[in-house]
Amino acid sequence: MSTIVIIGGGWAGCAAALAAQRGNAKHVILLERTDLLLGCGLAGGIMRNNGRHTAAEELRLLGAGDLIKAADKAATHAGFDFPGHSHATLYSTSKMEPAVRAQLGKRGIDMRFLSRVVDVQASDGCVKAVQLADNTWLEGDVFIECTGSAGPMGNCVRFGNGCAMCMLRCPSFGPRVSITARLGIKECMGMRQDGAVGSLSGSCEIRKDSLAPFLRRALRNDGVSVTPLPEQLVHRSMLSKKSCRQYALPDFADNIVLLDTGGHAKMMTPYFPIDQLRKVPGFENALYSHGSSMANSVRFLSRAPRNDFMKVSGAKNLFCAGEKSGFFVGHTEAMATGTLAGHNAAALADGGEQMRFPKELACGDIIAAESEGLERENGLKQRYTFSGGIYFERMQKRGLYVMDTAELRSRIRRLGLTGFFAATPKNAAA
Repeated sequence: MSTIVIIGGGWAGCAAALAAQRGNAKHVILLERTDLLLGCGLAGGIMRNNGRHTAAEELRLLGAGDLIKAADKAATHAGFDFPGHSHATLYSTSKMEPAVRAQLGKRGIDMRFLSRVVDVQASDGCVKAVQLADNTWLEGDVFIECTGSAGPMGNCVRFGNGCAMCMLRCPSFGPRVSITARLGIKECMGMRQDGAVGSLSGSCEIRKDSLAPFLRRALRNDGVSVTPLPEQLVHRSMLSKKSCRQYALPDFADNIVLLDTGGHAKMMTPYFPIDQLRKVPGFENALYSHGSSMANSVRFLSRAPRNDFMKVSGAKNLFCAGEKSGFFVGHTEAMATGTLAGHNAAALADGGEQMRFPKELACGDIIAAESEGLERENGLKQRYTFSGGIYFERMQKRGLYVMDTAELRSRIRRLGLTGFFAATPKNAAA
């Protein structure tokens, strides 16, 4: 029985684990340095907005929709609009992690928490084992790196405004370590529009019980609250620093946009000084929970070189997914790259044929677009998401933004990929 080791239990790692486990019996080990899955997804919540709806349906029709279905089931609101975004769904950040953990457990994924990987052993470009913080070694046949691109704490101090003790919780569980870098493979770092290194995470969370009743009522009934700001409190210059280019719109500087993500309200206007925030009607007693007016995690500091099969260049048996694999933003994007990495890792372990998403699908085109963009001028400053920015524009121009599930079903059938990831290797080959 082959052993596939996945490093990092965010959305990408969870998707990779599910994809790697399908088909022939394998030992799939998911290593997570903290005590919770989902990583940045613990403070996420926004699904199916704009082109993410198309990508979510593609994954579902391809037979890799387990996590999409889980997010739909945990939805607090569905099919609503907010500035610049249509037909969005919000999942409860408090319900999502237990649901995903239970799902991976039912599928037989060997989840190991408090398992921080700190080093790697390799020979002739082939990874043999990874070392954990307790000095034990774990051998495997194929490895997938889903460690993300944020942290450790020192990077938030050096390239940002300090540590906000975000959901990554570096001070508590130790820093993220790049396996690719440990192998001596050169990575690249993203840049902001002003030339600074990395990008600041684009939102934060506010305790709903600290908001005025009329704001809580709007969130409960509509899923969204939009509060116009007086001119003196508008700071549009902060938009250029955000990782999430799909939310770097004037509406998110001119207004305080809140989204209902369960126990908290997701505030889409980041870096807002608390004394200024409390001058806005309804926010007189506002309190931040995750994130703050001074700090947020710095991301896109560690992009591994890879091909469109998600295999790391310079390593024979190492794949990558999520932000580790490119300047991708979002949960659906992480699921797409994770699914592909997990499938191809399993194929390599079994001596089977690897695949890449065709460009006729948004899930394939975004991976190719990110690779192509890296070679262009200012490529390090670009971010790729189904829900906005330069990729959503490309998605629309190429006719890949499709809301009709029947049309998507027909497209995937023509490509011969219906239920591809749900099939056994033998059936998939047929």
